[in-house]
Amino acid sequence: MTGKVYLIGAGPGDPELLTVKALRLLQTADAVFHDDLVSSDILKLIPVQAQLRKVGKRCGKKNISQQEINFLMISYAALGMKVVRLKGGDPLIFGRLAEEIRALGNAGIPFEIVPGVTSAFGAAASIGIPLTDRYISPGLILLTAQRARENEQIDWRGFISSGATLVIYMPGHHYPEAAARLLASGARRETSCAIVSRATTESQQTFITSVEALHRAPQLPAPTLLIVGDVVKFAMNPEWSPRSSPVATAAPEQFPREESVA
Repeated sequence: MTGKVYLIGAGPGDPELLTVKALRLLQTADAVFHDDLVSSDILKLIPVQAQLRKVGKRCGKKNISQQEINFLMISYAALGMKVVRLKGGDPLIFGRLAEEIRALGNAGIPFEIVPGVTSAFGAAASIGIPLTDRYISPGLILLTAQRARENEQIDWRGFISSGATLVIYMPGHHYPEAAARLLASGARRETSCAIVSRATTESQQTFITSVEALHRAPQLPAPTLLIVGDVVKFAMNPEWSPRSSPVATAAPEQFPREESVA
């Protein structure tokens, strides 16, 4: 009897942001293959009798290939097991979901996708940023700074000209490069930016600046997100922001002083 694979989003880190369905499947799984970005608090929810294996790939460093992950899922499901492939955030967004769907489908393995709270939404909610606003931002664009091919370069000019809020996943610490690319694509120098580190966890940190001053941003612990757009100004107003974690702000002119707000 063939088992089934559940491709589940673990959310950005806070276990209370797991969906009810994700929690139920985790607690009844026979095997769980999880990414590095899944928090330890969420892993504690997995029963001790389940087979647990880390299959993460971060910053280009791989302890296992995608082909090996596919093989594990298929092999365990073929033995009749209930298999969970647990991914940070939402599996549909920058989670290599397409590759795993193709592998499972080609092998004839039943699967189901269980969405999760993506990191962009968790990060924005934690510091009080509405990612869209009918007066400021007409849309939202999710990007990644990581490229599958070394020389691949996507033109950001259309994204900038749309006026939408940009959320850049996996920006790394190459902030001068990101700032130069944003400016070359038409971003205004005074456009607000927020770097959010380890969103929704107890160790979350946030740094707010402008595109012009982005090159001076500190290297916060990974994983990080870069949010670009005028909606970031909501996080600068203490009357509007929930202030669930420390926020530092620094930028020229429109951010004339540095401060740390608890």
